[in-house]
Amino acid sequence: MKLKQLIESGDPIKIAGGFTFTEGPVWLSEGALLFSDIPESKMYRWQPGGSATVVRAPTGNGNGLTLDQAGRVLVCEHSTRRVVRLEPGGGETVLAERYGGQRLNSPNDIVVADDGAIYFTDPPYGIAPEQQEQPHNGVYRLAPSGELTLVASDMGRPNGLAFSPDRSVLYVDDSQHRNLRAFDMQPDGSLANGRVIADMDHPQPGSPDGMKVDCEGHLYVTGATGVWVFEQDGTHLGVIATPERPSNLAWGDADRQTLYVTARTSVYTIRTKLPGDSHARQQQP
Repeated sequence: MKLKQLIESGDPIKIAGGFTFTEGPVWLSEGALLFSDIPESKMYRWQPGGSATVVRAPTGNGNGLTLDQAGRVLVCEHSTRRVVRLEPGGGETVLAERYGGQRLNSPNDIVVADDGAIYFTDPPYGIAPEQQEQPHNGVYRLAPSGELTLVASDMGRPNGLAFSPDRSVLYVDDSQHRNLRAFDMQPDGSLANGRVIADMDHPQPGSPDGMKVDCEGHLYVTGATGVWVFEQDGTHLGVIATPERPSNLAWGDADRQTLYVTARTSVYTIRTKLPGDSHARQQQP
């Protein structure tokens, strides 16, 4: 398969700009996009035909966003070093902030499994080296019961993550080693058979960051020069060039064939020929 079989012709379209560093986009069923501006500690809401408006500030330098099974927004917060859930009536609930009695590093990106378990990455990007308490930069699973488990501890700086459409594999990229790894999901929610399936090293600035999967399992990973696209086995299909270095992406619009891409000071859209993974939630919080 070639990249042109997956991507509509035309350049990425800028829909919003003037930010400091955008991240963590997530689409809502009401037809709106949420995203983070990490340094400004703000969460924005954008809707077609309108402008981006602040809906939460401060956010604890919030980064990755997703929705749980009830459609509530989950946030990875850097400076507060925790994962929180925003409640529909206002307020927030802290879901995770310590492991083994020590503070988390700075939760980065987040996904929710079909059983309601939450998986998130915890590299130290949001803290100074002397602030790190954890002996590893891990991937964690937060069970519906509230139990927090370390499911991967041998990565340099785990960052973006996404499930395969059939939920048999969890993909996690490593920004330090600039590669993409795959783990087999186990019945108890643990991970097994971790292996590198793609190298994303590049002479230009930029390491693998955010990640999403389409309905056929192709991987879309932000990295140097744009959005890198892979087959499920890691075969590299090409790069969708973006005007600014991208950080993350999310499927959106009614047909789920638009990739909303956060990239430095802006947000862009890319139209695709296949819709995003149908399991990904797009409910209203």
